[in-house]
Amino acid sequence: MRKKSKYNVAVIGVGAVGIEMLRVLKQRNFPIGELRVLARSSRKIEVDGEEYSVQSIAPESFDGIDIALFAGTEGEKGAAVIYAQEAVKRGAVVIDNGADFRMDPAVPLVVPEVNGKDVLTHKGIIANPNCSTIQMVVALGPIHQAVGISRIIVTTLQASSGAGKQAVQQLKEENSLIAANGYFNLHVSAEKKAMPQQLAYNVFPHIGSFVEGDYTNEEWKLVRETHKIMHDDTIKISATTVRVPVRTGHSESVYIETRSPLTPENARDILSKSPGIEVMDDLKKNLYPMPKDCEGKDETFVGRIRQDMFVNNGLWLWIVADNLRKGAATNAVQIAEVVVGNYK
Repeated sequence: MRKKSKYNVAVIGVGAVGIEMLRVLKQRNFPIGELRVLARSSRKIEVDGEEYSVQSIAPESFDGIDIALFAGTEGEKGAAVIYAQEAVKRGAVVIDNGADFRMDPAVPLVVPEVNGKDVLTHKGIIANPNCSTIQMVVALGPIHQAVGISRIIVTTLQASSGAGKQAVQQLKEENSLIAANGYFNLHVSAEKKAMPQQLAYNVFPHIGSFVEGDYTNEEWKLVRETHKIMHDDTIKISATTVRVPVRTGHSESVYIETRSPLTPENARDILSKSPGIEVMDDLKKNLYPMPKDCEGKDETFVGRIRQDMFVNNGLWLWIVADNLRKGAATNAVQIAEVVVGNYK
């Protein structure tokens, strides 16, 4: 893309991720000329006290747009399937947060801290990875580059906002129903359920659809997307994804086996010097990452770094990030910054 001082930007979708994209664009001072907010229907919305006029999306909505940020819809076909090529035809670079283009060999799948150079290979569309994948590869990328990783076993603990606004509302309603019953009955049913199980006072290992090998498609995303981003499909990866009663902020318990020896001290040193990572690992002060402390922040937080006591080259890490920001909106805007040459 030709270097400009300002770029015309479209944000497509005004759900949780779309709203966060508007917030991140402003907070990171992205060089915007004209901003268009597009959705299925026109209306007014307010974000942090600022009013935005939402336009009904149509192919001509992308005339004159340089960067099109599609907020995406996990688990079903998003707006990018219909409009991405229309945007590209009109000269825009599409950055899609949905799952539709991630595994397309012709579409780069990018986490700027790990494989930002892949942006240069785009042919009009760049895919934003799944939220759980993003935070994991931010933390594991520097280790893989330093000593190599041969195996990853990950259990995610994913917040309700990862399933959208209705899931957050379901958690809130279920908590209220249980409180109203004096906590004597922990089995409740929200009026509108966005998830397959009750979430309040509960966890369940079911995110996405059950597919190959009785893993969910969310679990396979962690495998296939990590292979693509790290350009290494020899890494053995196994995942279990779990929904937990947290509003925002995904946590991950990650076990890795490295190809060369790596002590916890060396791992902390590598991670503390890597972009986008904050190491919080002081057990004497009970300091480790927690979702409540990471919400609203763009860094990936890593703690509980420790040696496996029975396996050579085995390490455990605890990784937490805001799934709406670094796991979605912030990563998309960072990709846009790479496209226009403003990424820092």
